[in-house]
Amino acid sequence: MHTPVNPFKQALAEKRAQIGLWLGLASPYSTEICAGAGFDWLLIDGEHAPNDLGSILAQLQVVAAYPASHPIARVPMGHGHVGEALIKQYLDLGVQTLLVPMVDTPAQASTLVRAMRYPQADGGGGVRGMGGARASRWGRYPNYAHEANAQVCLLVQAETQTALDNLDAIAATEGVDGIFIGPADLSASMGHVANPGHPQVQAAIADAIARINRAGKAAGILSPDEATARRYLELGATFVAVGLDTNLLVRATSALAAKFRAGDAAAVTTGKTY
Repeated sequence: MHTPVNPFKQALAEKRAQIGLWLGLASPYSTEICAGAGFDWLLIDGEHAPNDLGSILAQLQVVAAYPASHPIARVPMGHGHVGEALIKQYLDLGVQTLLVPMVDTPAQASTLVRAMRYPQADGGGGVRGMGGARASRWGRYPNYAHEANAQVCLLVQAETQTALDNLDAIAATEGVDGIFIGPADLSASMGHVANPGHPQVQAAIADAIARINRAGKAAGILSPDEATARRYLELGATFVAVGLDTNLLVRATSALAAKFRAGDAAAVTTGKTY
């Protein structure tokens, strides 16, 4: 058996827009519901959600039954502090695409590139420990060690003014496939805490997307607001998360409860009993 081609990485290279959903509930059950919805990619969050290696593995296993949706995992830390061992563990679980938060410099990006790649016979490549585990289907992909480097996909997050200052150099880093703009942390870094819609922040985001595209890399971002998400796509963002499972649940449950608290039972849709 051959090492599977990374369809998400291929889509980015072909400049095909990829629509995604953020997964923060840390539950295989809810992840499977989302996997059946038809998103191009699903982000399993290890930074701001209570995920560990075991829960990530379980979610990868349920998403595997829905091959139209590509699983991406976000590691917990950035700023160059992501240990090679943690990246190795995520990759050995079978994650082909990683999102790394808070990458501020090209040196940090280069370190991440090396951590995601096996050494090569010519002495090049990376420093990923030889193994593979589930990623190689325990050796059933016999050429995994030779094929994996071409299929891993590295997405780094630019979330600070420092990252924007270094954006061109980060984008020029060989092995970085895409750069994801983090509006919330970026707005805080720019002095507009909890206000990513501030005109200065939005101008910086638009400029960043343009610079990433000029460098030939894919630009990504998250917005649960439909109009904003569509605008980012129009600006040239290639991979855009258009919602979060936690946010969808909060909004739907709050809206339903509010209808009954207001005594507007007639507004609740009736029909077939679940």
